Amino acid sequence: MKKSQKPEARNQKAESEQKEEIAKGIKLLILDVDGVLTDGAIILDNEGNEYKSFHVRDGHGIKMLIHAGIHVAIITGRHSKVVERRAHELGITEVFQKCHDKRIAYRKLIEQYSLKDSEVAYIGDDIVDAPIMALAGLPVAVSDATEDTKKYALLVTKSRGGRGAVREVTDFILKSKGIWQRMFDDYFKA
Repeated sequence: MKKSQKPEARNQKAESEQKEEIAKGIKLLILDVDGVLTDGAIILDNEGNEYKSFHVRDGHGIKMLIHAGIHVAIITGRHSKVVERRAHELGITEVFQKCHDKRIAYRKLIEQYSLKDSEVAYIGDDIVDAPIMALAGLPVAVSDATEDTKKYALLVTKSRGGRGAVREVTDFILKSKGIWQRMFDDYFKA
């Protein structure tokens, strides 16, 4: 006689399937910078230079998404030349800096790409991200996001911001769309 699944296991499976179904429809990933693409540390020197540290695997995940035809954009409240440089290296062409109301840039992107909210994933870490997370079809919080921000997330990463969290999300989207294995296999082709 086969044992049936416990109710919480069934609920977790249904919840996981729901997230995968949403991720299948994602056409745009929007990223915050400080605390998402970086660990949140802002290092300033006496000459006014700003330093940020980015995780290489996050960058590769972004490149894979772009290669798969999924748009990637950045919306951040601060302005930094380092962000412009990193975005350029990764092929991100839509970069909105010094956004005090991130919803304005969000709406521009939605209109530009003729998207519905349900086709957008957003990764944030702080309460300034919550208004967009409330709109996006796949709102994501990094594991070290504020607790108030996590309340708006459908998905919370295992990794911290700037430490592979973005890669978790890019892989999840690609796997949900059924693209991951083909991309993985391409690395073994000559």
